[in-house]
Amino acid sequence: MGIAFEDVPPVRDFPSYRGQRHVPGLYWSATTGRHVGFESWLERDHAMLLDFDPQVTGFASQPFWLFWRDETTRRGRSHAPDCLARAVDGTGLEIDCRPVDWVDLRSAVAFSVTRQVC
Repeated sequence: MGIAFEDVPPVRDFPSYRGQRHVPGLYWSATTGRHVGFESWLERDHAMLLDFDPQVTGFASQPFWLFWRDETTRRGRSHAPDCLARAVDGTGLEIDCRPVDWVDLRSAVAFSVTRQVC
């Protein structure tokens, strides 16, 4: 028997340093009974919405890494999705939180690969 994605710790830390543009932190989730990390207010807001959704049974931040080779540059790429939520019916929902005007080509490719895999 395996471990559900929503029960794993984040695959990377949520660094905090002077002068950074975003605000990382921990959100206490009633759904999970533990802290869920976030790297921005937008991610925190998503966590709060998931926590209040009766159809969500669990969620985790940065639950896994995806690795692939970029076909145009032939370089290795990686991406850790912002969140994974589990619904009452057992299905999962992968969530990447980024304001639309902050999605550059590199991010769009990572989100597309994640969508295809999930």
